Amino acid sequence: MAQKPSIPKGTRDFNPEQVAKRNYIFNNIRNAFQTFGFQPIETPSFENSDTLMGKYGEEGDRLIFKILNSGDYLSKANTEAYDEKNSNKLTPSISEKALRYDLTVPFARYVVQHQNEIEFPFKRYQIQPVWRADRPQKGRFREFFQCDADVVGSKSLWQEVEFIQLYDTVFSALKLDGVTIKINNRKILSGIAEVIGASDKLIDFTVALDKLDKIGEEKVKEEMLKKDIPQSGIDKLQPLFSLTGNFESQIKSLKSILASSTEGLKGVEELQFINKAIQELGLKTAVLQLDVTLARGLNYYTGAIFEVSAPKNVKMGSIGGGGRYDDLTGIFGMKDVSGVGISFGLDRIYLVLEELGLFPETVSKNIEVLFINFGDKEALFSLKAIKTLRENGINAELYPDAAKMKKQMNHANKREIPFVVLVGEQEIESNNYTLKNMVSGEQDNVSITTLIEKIK
Repeated sequence: MAQKPSIPKGTRDFNPEQVAKRNYIFNNIRNAFQTFGFQPIETPSFENSDTLMGKYGEEGDRLIFKILNSGDYLSKANTEAYDEKNSNKLTPSISEKALRYDLTVPFARYVVQHQNEIEFPFKRYQIQPVWRADRPQKGRFREFFQCDADVVGSKSLWQEVEFIQLYDTVFSALKLDGVTIKINNRKILSGIAEVIGASDKLIDFTVALDKLDKIGEEKVKEEMLKKDIPQSGIDKLQPLFSLTGNFESQIKSLKSILASSTEGLKGVEELQFINKAIQELGLKTAVLQLDVTLARGLNYYTGAIFEVSAPKNVKMGSIGGGGRYDDLTGIFGMKDVSGVGISFGLDRIYLVLEELGLFPETVSKNIEVLFINFGDKEALFSLKAIKTLRENGINAELYPDAAKMKKQMNHANKREIPFVVLVGEQEIESNNYTLKNMVSGEQDNVSITTLIEKIK
């Protein structure tokens, strides 16, 4: 007995309706990217391992899918490095490539590799799949698309302002009102770490702080203690945990907390600039919110940090994020090239739109009219009409076989095709078409011009 086929956990098949809905999101994002002046690029689905490893922090590195070397990979492996308690030591000798974890690091590699061909500042967008060896759950998959936009070669904070506008433009186009764009600044986090005497443990501090909304204040404090952050320092964080109010009032509190940190105050100054600009420009449907616990445990953010939350009535993780990375290309030998970028989480956006019923009815529009096949002569006559309909932007097709009429009509019903056309000897002689509305049941004998008008 043949084994029932399956797909790996954390991956999915998409039916025609789902693909149409995904394309609706893609198209809205792509249109906004192009409106804002971003240019498209694509990079390979897999990179050399040394391109990816060490760029996402310890947690990120564990989630990178490694690709085994081709052929007899074990014969060339350094088996002396194998340790039953740490098989990772063997990995470099049996795997030289890995599936990309995100689009940002491959983009940094692209910029360095093609720097002589690029006109800076370079605004690029990229819509491609990425892979993470994560535990699958609602809204979290092992294979998923990212939709990224980045600017490299400019330190201007107007770029951050534009990205906030870009988020607002896309979610407004998708009719997804009530989205919250959370913002923080890595310099503020560095300043807080400095103030509490934990500058040497910045990554540990930010990784723990980033979990505040998931595990709560006490658990975060416990995690910090385990990372050898002193209790005296954690006590100084208390005003941070209870920080409330609007953007301006939180900024005022931060200035007080970070009074002794030049780096931290610089971060506050940058946030003030961005917030003032957004207040002047206004947002259509999104809300900008300061969140000082927003850390995003990645090694490469140096300035602004973004995270986008779905409307409050939907339980969903972040549907977008990004930030400023002043020297990401430095990891590939190209120093002092500042960049900032954001990403849209397509799959989560899809789930939110589905839950809120925000996909337009026309998004799954497929075939608008099916021509019934009564034989070769009738089929050829029908195809001439179908050619004309297609030239007029109407999706039309001929049923391929001269099957029983009931079978062909059932096919139209199952596919929810709104119109069918019947062509027999009489229609051929009069050069007309019998058009049937599958919803109302109405039937008319019409010319090709009227046929186009009625279907459109």
